[in-house]
Amino acid sequence: MGYGLASKMLVNLVGGCVQAKNVASGDIMWTLDGDRTVQTTVTGVTAAKARHAVEVVTDHMTFLASPDLLLLTPDGWTHAADAAGTTVAWTAARKLRRGRPTIRPGYDFGYFVGATCADGTVGKNYVSLVVNEEAFASRYAAALTACTGLPARLEAVTRPSGYLKRDLAGFRVRVVSSYLSDALRHYVGGDAHHMQQRFPRVVLRDINTFSGFLDGYVEGDGYRVKHWNARVIASANVSFLAEIAPIIGARFTPATKGASTVCVSDRWQSRGTFTPETHPLHPPESSWVQVHEVRPRPALGAKPFTFYGYRLAPYPTFLVNGHLAREGW
Repeated sequence: MGYGLASKMLVNLVGGCVQAKNVASGDIMWTLDGDRTVQTTVTGVTAAKARHAVEVVTDHMTFLASPDLLLLTPDGWTHAADAAGTTVAWTAARKLRRGRPTIRPGYDFGYFVGATCADGTVGKNYVSLVVNEEAFASRYAAALTACTGLPARLEAVTRPSGYLKRDLAGFRVRVVSSYLSDALRHYVGGDAHHMQQRFPRVVLRDINTFSGFLDGYVEGDGYRVKHWNARVIASANVSFLAEIAPIIGARFTPATKGASTVCVSDRWQSRGTFTPETHPLHPPESSWVQVHEVRPRPALGAKPFTFYGYRLAPYPTFLVNGHLAREGW
């Protein structure tokens, strides 16, 4: 029995997609290590002929392979011939070549996340903040660059004010990075809309990171109390505030009308209510896709199929247009 992919199927090299028959020793392939994308090197290529193949139909494509090609399911590796009705590991092939900034925890990271949760916008492939105060925008840009290495700068903008019935001057910080926007959506539970986002527990790595988060959030959606040593954070997202309150040892009662508030005492750290937690800084880059059908495909006429397989190091797996696979055994 032949192993691997039919000759014209696409595999993901670091330089782009190529047909399976065009892979050579020394080429570098994309693959998955858990939920992260990594690279692996082709150390050898094999070709075998066989008269039977299968068409694997998933949510994203149909590909032709040996019945013995292995695909990763939640229960482990399974042969392509037996994959119908299961889900298999997959990553978006179009995102493989994007930049992946190194995200560093600490005060700046916490400030960036807090300010984004309060006043920022997370788009499909960008993160931005538009505010009236130049000093706030400058601090946000500096924190973003410090924790990601991505260059961020201020732009003077105007935006309409429905209340004043005129345009107001403001400042915008905008960074294009689908990886960073995916990370922020992951931190807040998938939906970065201010009324849907969950408290990003990634900022609980240490007290310095969480302090940065509070400072960034208060600057966006809060204020300092005049007559005692405390600040107030405000939001209509009640569940968000309800998660923050016990971390800082505060009482929280949702408002019956309008935005709710939580009071952050300047001495909250002395209450001993903060407990560090470890959460991944980088977003998951894999998911599971459905295999809807596996169709037998016998060779027609005298010409058999040619299947291509690969020896790889350090990871023995590769991607079939985003689908995780390895040779059978």
